[in-house]
Amino acid sequence: MKFFSGKTNIDFMSRSKLALIFSSVLIIASITSLAVRGLNFGLDFTGGTLIEVGYSTAPEISDVRANLEKAGFDSIVQTFGAATDIVVRIPPTEEAESSAELSTRVLAALSQGVDGEIEMRRVEFVGPQVGDELAEQGILAVIYAMVGVFLYVMFRFQWRFSVGAVAALLHDIIISMGVLSFVHIEFDLTVVAAILAVVGYSLNDTIVLFDRIRENFPRYRKRTPVEVVNTSINETLSRTLMTSTTTLLVLAALFYFGGEIIHGFAFTLIVGVVVGTYSSIYVASTVLLLLGVSKYDLMVVEKEGATLDARP
Repeated sequence: MKFFSGKTNIDFMSRSKLALIFSSVLIIASITSLAVRGLNFGLDFTGGTLIEVGYSTAPEISDVRANLEKAGFDSIVQTFGAATDIVVRIPPTEEAESSAELSTRVLAALSQGVDGEIEMRRVEFVGPQVGDELAEQGILAVIYAMVGVFLYVMFRFQWRFSVGAVAALLHDIIISMGVLSFVHIEFDLTVVAAILAVVGYSLNDTIVLFDRIRENFPRYRKRTPVEVVNTSINETLSRTLMTSTTTLLVLAALFYFGGEIIHGFAFTLIVGVVVGTYSSIYVASTVLLLLGVSKYDLMVVEKEGATLDARP
């Protein structure tokens, strides 16, 4: 109970150099994976056809994939909510074929060896040009978010805090995308939404810590910046751990019970929450100290004669 009451006294900053080395290794590994393996772009970015069908009884996913492979389709098969609902994603092909013709062929392939009826729910086609536009818009969304964060933190706190916050967010985005590249999870619009959510989550953690640091600098004027940062981290640690733990419990439930269609979204958020909690403590705070933040940057400057004017 003492640990979760915010009364810890852990010297986090004594391990800051080790944490920076660890973060540097992760970032280099992530960039290497992105350069070598790349991202497993989904149909939202590459283009193709999405077909949703409903079975009367839950089929075996392996049998569905086998039937489509026999019919010559290079497809991705996933459950969509209920076990009887299946989503088939087919990359664009060189053959000129309408959506109606393609869906008819897919339905015929899925009906092989299946008892009961198969209902065609929906057919969606995404062209390669649309996929390129979505990729561009996704990158711009992340850039706009970073610029907005920098400006907000700069006006809300001070420019050193802005650099620390943006450094932590870049750290989280690069490592999260590196993990996605390494495990080769499909990168679609839901994953982009998850990355933007990671930006918001990590920023929230960082702002809470920065706010406490700003309060503690005038309060503990005789302490060094490292001591003030350590005290601030310990004072917000219980809140950080409780928030991260409850969030991870929800995300774990989504990952295991939310269906295959939401796995990428939940997995990205799980990685982002873990990395974001770590970066708020070590990356943002360490960058703040490296930039030389001190009590003089946060002291309120009193106007000359203000003390005399305040006397009765």
